Amino acid sequence: LSGLGLWHEWNKREEAKVVIEKPVSIPLVLRGRVDDDGRGLEIQPVEDGHALQSLTITAVGLKIELGSDGELTAAELEDAIGTPDDGEDRQRLRVRIAARYVEAGADKMASGIYVLSYKWEGGGLLGGKSLRITGMSKA
Repeated sequence: LSGLGLWHEWNKREEAKVVIEKPVSIPLVLRGRVDDDGRGLEIQPVEDGHALQSLTITAVGLKIELGSDGELTAAELEDAIGTPDDGEDRQRLRVRIAARYVEAGADKMASGIYVLSYKWEGGGLLGGKSLRITGMSKA
């Protein structure tokens, strides 16, 4: 009887188990890089696996539409903010950024609250103040 059990175990084939892992979705997080001495801000995904299709920035009730390059100009932000006040030169603005992007071949959408930092420069006798973007961070 034990010989029969040994033979059974010896001839028993182990079935190969195939494990297929489902890819894990990574949440979209954006970063901003100031360009051209504050005249522009390049907004891109932190994760290389995300391909940006478009961005919509909502600030002060106004929407700014950006393409897949994620380029926000200081002039576009200045139009949304309006005229500078006589207070502090450095200021912060909370904005909602809605993004359409591609991850692992699938179209996705995400949004989040970010803070844009900016300052007003210039002024004087002949010139008006102009806006310069100084940075972007997650709120």
